[in-house]
Parts: sequence; C-alpha cells; structure tokens
Amino acid sequence: MKVHQNQIPVEGLHLEGEDPAEILELDDPSARPLGPVRWALDIGLSDGGLFATGKLAVDLEMECVACLRKFTYLLRVEDFATQIELKGPETVDLTDQLREDILLALPPYPHCDWNGQNVCKGASRESTESLGETQHTWDELDKLKFKSN
Repeated sequence: MKVHQNQIPVEGLHLEGEDPAEILELDDPSARPLGPVRWALDIGLSDGGLFATGKLAVDLEMECVACLRKFTYLLRVEDFATQIELKGPETVDLTDQLREDILLALPPYPHCDWNGQNVCKGASRESTESLGETQHTWDELDKLKFKSN
C-alpha cells in the first residue's frame, strides 16, 4: 500500500482498499489467505512524519492444532497504528507495517472452535486426558514423606 505524501491534505486523508494476499508472504501451509488484505486507514502528516491508523482484515484458511481440521479464520486488526519518519521520497510504502500487524495478530495455536460455532474433538480429548494425568501426579506427590532436620 503506497501513499503519495504530496496528496495528503492538512486535515488528513481516509483511504479504503485491498492489496493482494501475496504481500503477507506466508510460508506456512497451515495458514493460507482466502482473499485479499483489506484496509481502511486514516492518514495524516505531522512534524516530519506520516501517521496511519485504522483497520485491517484478511480471511484465512487455518489448520486446527488439536484435530488438524481446516477452518476459516476471520483475522481482524481493529487498532492498526503506525508512524513513519519522512526522509525524502514522495511515496511512502506502508506494506511492511500492514504485514507486520497482520502476522502478529495470527493465533499462535489456532483452534477450529475459536468462534464458538464448532466443537473441536481434539481439544476436548486433550483436556480430559491432561486433567486425569494432573490429578494422578498430585496423588503420587502427596505420598512422599520428607525427613525434617
């Protein structure tokens, strides 16, 4: 996403648009963009810098870490904000900042039940198994006897 700083009026500029999903440079097969990166930004100039605030969105196909089922994840960044120092060129590219905020918003352990519309069979199996193991471990530790000096 490129902005020409000479085209930004004093009161600022509101822009909405899309960039191809390729700007994300996702190498992970468990997270695949389903469409373009959408943005709505308010852009302005202040004290030798350019600032942009707004919203970012992209729909992704992700793989659940618990059951390995593919699901659609609606990634939204509601509070995007960046400031760039202006150093000469008339055009400022915000692509790196957009990419960074979207990548940081990706869930580290995606689950297919993220929105409550699905029940992840892998997640429920893991939680009951780990609960049983935890209780068993504490029972064994309670049996330990320590000598006091």
